[in-house]
Amino acid sequence: MQPNDVPEPQPTERAQPIGPVDASRVPRFAGIATFARLPRLEDVEHADIAVVGVPFDSGVSYRPGARFGPAHVREASRLLRPFNPAQGVEPFAVQQVADAGDLAVNPFSIDEAVADVEAGARALAEQADRLVVIGGDHTIALPLLRAVTAQHGPVAVLHFDAHLDTWDTYFGAPITHGTPFRRASEEGLIDLTASMHVGTRGPLYGVEDLSDDARLGFAVVTSEDIEERGVEAAIERIRARIDGKPLYLSIDIDVLDPAHAPGTGTPEAGGLTSRELLRIIRALADQRIVGADVVEVAPAYDHAQLTAVAASHVAYELISAMAPRG
Repeated sequence: MQPNDVPEPQPTERAQPIGPVDASRVPRFAGIATFARLPRLEDVEHADIAVVGVPFDSGVSYRPGARFGPAHVREASRLLRPFNPAQGVEPFAVQQVADAGDLAVNPFSIDEAVADVEAGARALAEQADRLVVIGGDHTIALPLLRAVTAQHGPVAVLHFDAHLDTWDTYFGAPITHGTPFRRASEEGLIDLTASMHVGTRGPLYGVEDLSDDARLGFAVVTSEDIEERGVEAAIERIRARIDGKPLYLSIDIDVLDPAHAPGTGTPEAGGLTSRELLRIIRALADQRIVGADVVEVAPAYDHAQLTAVAASHVAYELISAMAPRG
């Protein structure tokens, strides 16, 4: 080799992902309570997906308690297993998934907490390609979208919720768990041609709530639509609306009927079943999912971990949907 010759870079083999703790060696009720008993982010070189908690609920308008949601969901996730037969994938074997712990956010100032979440999400983007976030109340969707769009530009938002969350203010406060998608639309964070609410239901403040929502860029598949036309028709509408755009999923666990998810802050009768929600998520495995959150799990109102079990499976299906296919 001559002095000025530069050797050609040699392909490097990617390290095998570190998976969950083996349940045949360490009982599920023992060990560190990371999500699905996965390694901590600090124990891997880089993660394809980081699961991170945001224990914040100062933006709620009714029942508090979602600040304890991340720990509750992690506890319920101990029973998750490595192979997902519904999606035909081993999500922890084909990509590195790690638990990044919880972001430390200010519980006394919504503005400071929102800044904390955005800064934390941006910092984690240097260690992980995508985030699956466990809340916390729905306020956190706004700073998470700010962080995601800094990387990808405006994204299609698929928002599962009993409520629109596009209201203007509560008690004069512009950023709460009922306003994140109005602010996101106003800030140009969402793709106005490709965003949608799924599972909305229940009373509104007035008919103008719907006209405002449409103006802000959202189409709607209500719970009644799913009841009348079925899940497959809803999936067809969702896929046509997304149309391959970079996709962010924001899932308020109250999209589920209280029979399936009683542990939440603003329950509404007539919601989706767990099976329906999981089916819709699985149908998005071929989409360009750039991030997701699962929010509003309030343990004090949960019974027998019903809500936490549902939320842990939702996160598992999201991680599986993000997994590379052969």
